[in-house]
Amino acid sequence: MSATTLSALARTSEPNAVLRRFLALDTAVTGANGLAYLAASGPLADLLGVDRALLLELGAFLTAYAVAVGLLAARSRPAALPVKAVIEANLAWSAVSFAALGLWLNPSTAGTVWTVLQALTVAGFALLQHAALRNRQDMSE
Repeated sequence: MSATTLSALARTSEPNAVLRRFLALDTAVTGANGLAYLAASGPLADLLGVDRALLLELGAFLTAYAVAVGLLAARSRPAALPVKAVIEANLAWSAVSFAALGLWLNPSTAGTVWTVLQALTVAGFALLQHAALRNRQDMSE
């Protein structure tokens, strides 16, 4: 995603809208990833060099997580505590992804690249959500 796209998503005078947009973006990407893992776990497992069962479990988790984040994004003013939980979960996902590469996963080259890219994307969501939440809190003071 380019900086221009991100600035267009964030362009509004309403701080809740920015936060909701970044939560919705997280929902869309995470949900698509989860559904892909569920629908195409066999071919993706072959491509990524990981276990099909792992992808099915991750797909179910990611799909459920996306629904929860989507429900939060749908609120006119997402509560700070659940947003912070999403931010922390995203940071944890990113950290666990890197740890998995170093400690127990042995994916293909494509799988390694995919794992790094998705971990960086999820960390980026966390940073955007954190900045939007902080901006909303600063504007309400």
